[in-house]
Amino acid sequence: MKKNKINLITLGCSKNIVDSERILRQLEINEFDIVNSSEEADTVIINTCGFIEAAKEESINTILQAIEAKKAGNLEKVLVAGCLSERYKEELRDEIPEVDEYFGVEKYEEIVTNLGGEFKYELLGERELTTPKHYAYLKISEGCDNPCSFCAIPLIRGGFRSKSIKELTAEAESLVAKGVKELIIIGQDTTDYGKDIYGKRNLHELLRELSEIAGIEWIRLLYAYPSHFPDEVIEEIARNGKVLNYLDLPLQHISDNVLKSMRRGISAKTERELVNRIQRGIPGLTFRTTFIVGYPNETEADFNELYEFVKNSEFDRVGVFTYSQEDNTYSYELGDPIPEEVKEERKDALMELQKEISLKKNKGMVGKTLRCIVDDIEGKYFVARSEKDAPEVDGNVLIEPEDNMLKIGNFYNVQIVDFNEYDLFGKIKKA
Repeated sequence: MKKNKINLITLGCSKNIVDSERILRQLEINEFDIVNSSEEADTVIINTCGFIEAAKEESINTILQAIEAKKAGNLEKVLVAGCLSERYKEELRDEIPEVDEYFGVEKYEEIVTNLGGEFKYELLGERELTTPKHYAYLKISEGCDNPCSFCAIPLIRGGFRSKSIKELTAEAESLVAKGVKELIIIGQDTTDYGKDIYGKRNLHELLRELSEIAGIEWIRLLYAYPSHFPDEVIEEIARNGKVLNYLDLPLQHISDNVLKSMRRGISAKTERELVNRIQRGIPGLTFRTTFIVGYPNETEADFNELYEFVKNSEFDRVGVFTYSQEDNTYSYELGDPIPEEVKEERKDALMELQKEISLKKNKGMVGKTLRCIVDDIEGKYFVARSEKDAPEVDGNVLIEPEDNMLKIGNFYNVQIVDFNEYDLFGKIKKA
């Protein structure tokens, strides 16, 4: 049987990246020809995102482009998988019947079988990395139990399920064998880790076990949740040299009025206390967070409270999203009363404020030496990251080499010589 040339397109978050890497490993072991663009392919697999309206639009547009290529005779087969397909499979079948098959999330076996391959259960934890080989995402759990009013993740991914420490350390060891030096811990809610299989939240124990694996140099924690953030994690980050002083903790808002309607399970007072406790407990912490503006009951006063909170907290990294009304979520019934232009004005105001904060912080880095890992080469610069920078979402350290060529995936001591709002510029520190 002819083995098709397959291009897998991944949309959305890092959790989707891991899912795609698992599919690719199964396709590779079945000796399919994996190609890097749909122009080279006979078959396209689109791993979709269905989280918010903008992501859904991107997924739909990508599907429609593939269908046009199929109609033109440039593709033989279009398969759609992932979150959008899980959430709207029947609607998509009705609206875009030209797609050969729709799959939900984690339907690895069905996809491989559809393509004429044989699913290898013994390789279930293995992945074909699509990130640079020196870092990888480690998805420690699936699903979510939090009742956030605006979020469709539990509808798509189901309830919270942890992977065992044994499974995760084995996966991490296999990643190290591929050259991985930095593990980026992800999940819908990393701070719930362990509650279902160990009867307690024990993320700190997992971090400790992972840090003992030879070859792992950096461990970075993303997607923590504020209402049940374990103090043991603060202590582990502070004491463990391999766990970076970096935390991604999406707060979403600070107004009691909005937090209550969002069903975040935390008050403004408790949230402020948590932020202070984390910042005090982890010296040199890089604190990343995200906020939603334009939530249905967000008043001007609520937004002003959020603005002042961001101004006074001086977070290192901030992402801002405008509210997206999602089908079948608790907040859907609230409607979407705040005009888009008001949402955008609030988003822009927060991002402009954060730009000033970031500029001030980056100015303070000039003259300091940071340990950085090189990710890529762009033009005349080597693109690197310090422990303060997660891939894709944060800034970079741009290095213009003098007489030495740097190696991608290696660590270097870099002296910071210049800056802009989000990136730093540096040179290699001579020994």
